[in-house]
Amino acid sequence: MGDLPDPIREPEIKYTQIFINNEWVNSVSGKTFPTINPSTKQKITDVQEGDKADVDKAVAAAKEAFKLGSPWRRMDASKRGKLLMKFADLLERDAVYIGSLETLDNGKPFKMAYGEVFFSSDCVRYYAGWADKIHGKTIPVNGDFFSFTRHEPIGVCGQIIPWNYPVPMFVWKIAPALATGNVIVVKPAEQTPLTALYCAHLLMEAGFPKGVINVVPGYGPTAGAAISSHMDVGKVAFTGSTEVGQLIMQAAGCSNLKRPTLELGGKSPNIIFSDAELSSAVDYAHEGAMTNMGQCCIAGSRTFVHEDIYDEFVKMSVAKAEKRMVGNPYDKDIESGPQIDDEQYKKILELIESGKKEGATCEYGGAKDKEEGYYIKPTVFSGVQDHMRIAKEEIFGPVQQILKFKDMDEVLERANSTHYGLGAAIFTTDINKAMTFVQGVKAGTVWVNCYNVVSPQAPFGGFKMSGLGRELGEYGLQNYLEVKNVVMKVPEKNS
Repeated sequence: MGDLPDPIREPEIKYTQIFINNEWVNSVSGKTFPTINPSTKQKITDVQEGDKADVDKAVAAAKEAFKLGSPWRRMDASKRGKLLMKFADLLERDAVYIGSLETLDNGKPFKMAYGEVFFSSDCVRYYAGWADKIHGKTIPVNGDFFSFTRHEPIGVCGQIIPWNYPVPMFVWKIAPALATGNVIVVKPAEQTPLTALYCAHLLMEAGFPKGVINVVPGYGPTAGAAISSHMDVGKVAFTGSTEVGQLIMQAAGCSNLKRPTLELGGKSPNIIFSDAELSSAVDYAHEGAMTNMGQCCIAGSRTFVHEDIYDEFVKMSVAKAEKRMVGNPYDKDIESGPQIDDEQYKKILELIESGKKEGATCEYGGAKDKEEGYYIKPTVFSGVQDHMRIAKEEIFGPVQQILKFKDMDEVLERANSTHYGLGAAIFTTDINKAMTFVQGVKAGTVWVNCYNVVSPQAPFGGFKMSGLGRELGEYGLQNYLEVKNVVMKVPEKNS
């Protein structure tokens, strides 16, 4: 990534329309919606508001692009990979602009937004390399027959992405889908549509044919629901809350049994044993709870600390929170910007108050920060008990809850006592403890002596109500493929 360049503090807004068939169009209804700068609470611009009529147009364009004989279906698989590589190049070329635009629309610190562009380009390159390596097998059956499999693209894929990591989530969805030869209709989050629309422009610049990628900004109950229930959409992928994921799964099942991939909420346990390297554990636990202003599905929001080191851990965690720099996300030394919007801001503050009322000790923070924008102080709670709302509900804010435990059996049971199962971590120098936890915890990703290490090559997803399926890595390709078995009769020997 290199040295951090200066951001563009007032990036030009270049694309606000709906992107269908490689063209920019207005919504059928003529409606628009505002996107807001969370640092100032001021409107950035108005964006065309897509709904069912616009989704219908986008799906029709995608269907046309997927027809047998179309340029996309005739394209050599290696060419698909080259197009993805070109898209990755363009992401890196425009990284300063994209990062600056994300900071404006999302509020995350520029240094984070800029780095996420390069993480996203790495993900695109990973899947570009897979494009011409996806193939079936020959299968030995009865000698009178020849059997083989084809791994075929599903067709039209609906993809609904969240607001917390707009560029990475856009790429996590489209890259494996395009590598496997599918066509796409994407709905970006209504809070953060601008970078997805710019990425649509880059995909067209990279050379993807008409109709292969379509981007329809709009709201979940209209545009999102239309994608989830559309009879011509064969697969839907969603990242967001468990509650919305359940609605999408119902719509998918009640329409045409489209295949769902759901990456949903979490309440991830982070276990710190007394033999852990304490300063490293404190640092990872702090970032695990505070990164991206706590707006992270896999946040280590339940920090379980062994009773022997509990007081020292709390003291060190408070010191970290006190030093965390909160402010204008364009400033290079800033670690935390604002929360995404008024709804999340009020929800986080209400949950913080519930923690105080239920008897947890607010060691630091616990209040808004600054009059302008949706800023909240990094908050640390000690004395947290499992029954408290802050220990059970996904806060999605900069709030660290520190709980005390005695031994492995106890903490493993408590760690699993949740409807979620997205991530988990353990800090210990004892390999036996580590492996006991790895085998016993119910989570899709388990970190040992680290936290929130995510790579394009490694699968990501959850157990239980944290979702269905996996994204990233080779496993991420499986979401976008159908397996077709072909059986041919072997001709009898000519007489």
